[in-house]
Amino acid sequence: MKLDRLVGERFKEKPSDCVVDSHALMVRGGYMKFVANGIYSSFMPLKRITKKIENIIRDEMDKIDGQEVQFPVVMPASLWEESGRYSSIDNSLCRFKDRNGSPMVLGMTHEEAAVQLVREYGNSYNRYPFMIYQIQTKFRDEARPRAGLIRVREFTMKDAYSFHTSQEDLEEYYDKCYKAYERIFARAGIPETIVVKSDSGMMGGSISHEYMLLTPIGEDSIAICPDCGYRANMEAAESIIKNTRDEASEELKMVHTPDMHTIEDVCKYLDAPSEKSLKAVVYQKNATDEYVIVFIRGDLDVNETKLTNFLGENIHPAVIDDECGIVAGFIGPVNMDAECKPLILFDSSVKDTNNMVCGANKADYHYTGLDMQRDLPDAEYHDFAKIRDGGICPNCGKETIVVSRGIEVGNIFQLGTKYTKSMNMTYLDEKGESHYPIMGCYGIGVGRLAASVCEAHHDEYGPVWPMSIAPWQVHLCCMRAADEATHEAADKMYEELQNAGLEVIYDDRKVSAGVMFSDADLLGVPVRVIVSPRNLKENVCEVVTRDKTVQEKVPVENTVEAVKKLVNELMEKCRPAE
Repeated sequence: MKLDRLVGERFKEKPSDCVVDSHALMVRGGYMKFVANGIYSSFMPLKRITKKIENIIRDEMDKIDGQEVQFPVVMPASLWEESGRYSSIDNSLCRFKDRNGSPMVLGMTHEEAAVQLVREYGNSYNRYPFMIYQIQTKFRDEARPRAGLIRVREFTMKDAYSFHTSQEDLEEYYDKCYKAYERIFARAGIPETIVVKSDSGMMGGSISHEYMLLTPIGEDSIAICPDCGYRANMEAAESIIKNTRDEASEELKMVHTPDMHTIEDVCKYLDAPSEKSLKAVVYQKNATDEYVIVFIRGDLDVNETKLTNFLGENIHPAVIDDECGIVAGFIGPVNMDAECKPLILFDSSVKDTNNMVCGANKADYHYTGLDMQRDLPDAEYHDFAKIRDGGICPNCGKETIVVSRGIEVGNIFQLGTKYTKSMNMTYLDEKGESHYPIMGCYGIGVGRLAASVCEAHHDEYGPVWPMSIAPWQVHLCCMRAADEATHEAADKMYEELQNAGLEVIYDDRKVSAGVMFSDADLLGVPVRVIVSPRNLKENVCEVVTRDKTVQEKVPVENTVEAVKKLVNELMEKCRPAE
């Protein structure tokens, strides 16, 4: 491929709307173009990268007996009504009607389609286990797409679905996928990806893991214990709080706290630490608008994913008006008599506490001396809090938790019978008895993985692509292309490199060295070969790697072999450890 024929522009200036490096570099380098919020078109370099990623994924899925299929992008709403997700998922599911007025959806995930495809096939135990997968376009109407390809609305994803007749068989296959994913990310150039326990969210199921690339620009928070190796997404990490009761409990006393609406203001006014206060966080259920009040220790925050999972339905921050009877800023669990009859929940962080400050359900008043055992003996406690830096590790019990940021590049779920049961997929066992198959689900976002590799491996000039997914293997630069002898030598080198089976992008434009090398940096091709009048006088070519670890002059007649050897060495670095 000649660079002067490559569709797409490369430019120096960082776009003002790009908040992360990978997004800026991929726009500057002519990889992608904005179409609409969270929707992009791919130019040839990005398409070549994602195609190589897809081939790595296919290879690893085929090795564990996966069968590639393809589901439709558009599905009838009736499939999603069978599973119950048509009404339970928020507006991120795109719903519409076709010309006949039939309700339809755009696929944001394909559990329903997978069950529908094999529902009749899987009617006998002797056809299990099996796994089907696809690499397909999906659409999720994200409320806040950001960071280029890292969070989009339209995206390409590999999703796989396995079917089993026992939990033991699922767990055995789940482990195979777990290891296959580790190989995929190593081959794609990010072996540093870590695995964390996660929340299964709308997918359902009891066990799930996410593959995370640790980076400050990541959207997910990950709790890590450096001592024992515990790792979990903050949404799934248990928050453990150990409280020490004061020796003597004070009496419950109402005190005047004029215009003190926040925990910070109240604690400062009463000269009490925030750990000795109860904070009220108010939500409403999406379906019914019923009020839910969570009481949590004042120095902690509510984990809304934990709360949603506990309630079994979605929530939103409450709108508190005069009619509901909740006294905003002064909410407390004692003598709560609001007209809206809210559901009252207590976080585990307030268990066994005394001498606490809380709202008195009266404007400008708070209680001091609250003793949970004495004043609210029937309270039940659940984990609704976010784990925090320096928190107690749920695994080893030490106060060693570190909260880091990460990009989720893949996930795996043990779904159980959530979909087969709701969609009435059954099989007959050896005794002729009917059962629901047990499912696993395994996903990787292809575009997000490409952007994540760029985020992990770049410098100030552009991406540094691993050989395994680079758009080309070799970038051939003809310096001073107007010089006939130099151009002729570069043309010959281009032909010889291609004949050797190498993927080459060839720049023979009549531009300055600065422009040529700037474009080469933005394309991030691992090996660069430079043909110039000065080098030809010495009968050499310069061979340089994009990461600058190799910089050598090679005799012209030996250049092709030297480049092939270097390409193979760089490809070998992408092979996963045995």
